[in-house]
Amino acid sequence: MRAMRALWPTCLIATILPLTVSFAGDVAEPKESYFDWQVDNYAINEPLGGLTGVAARGREIAGDQLRGNCVACHQLPIPEQPFHGNLGPPLAGVASRQTVGMLRLHVVDQTRFNPETVMPGYYRRAAQLNRVARELEGRTFLTAQEIEDVVAYLATLK
Repeated sequence: MRAMRALWPTCLIATILPLTVSFAGDVAEPKESYFDWQVDNYAINEPLGGLTGVAARGREIAGDQLRGNCVACHQLPIPEQPFHGNLGPPLAGVASRQTVGMLRLHVVDQTRFNPETVMPGYYRRAAQLNRVARELEGRTFLTAQEIEDVVAYLATLK
């Protein structure tokens, strides 16, 4: 329990920080097109925007503290990362337990599985987000391409 208490603020800060930090002086990037998605039987079966993910890029995003930062809460087979959280379930072998469509939904909007989750919805509709820094309004945590890259990586974890 003590370990979880120690991790809790780190996990929340690490996952919320990219959305709420104001980058003074930076010009906001143009907003990418948002690709609508449909849930069918706890899965998003179609790739966002018909995009194809690249597992190597997804692994990089999952371990990057300023992008996906999955390692803040999950244990992943990314040994070069010095810290792996234990708030979320370990993801080694996740592809043997979940379909690709289910993996996509977990990353896009975990609240569809667990409404009480602290995991951010990495591709939730911008209208569903709140307390967003002005220069980040209308954007998702990750782009559709980054989502597909992470899903491609997770799909390799059998």
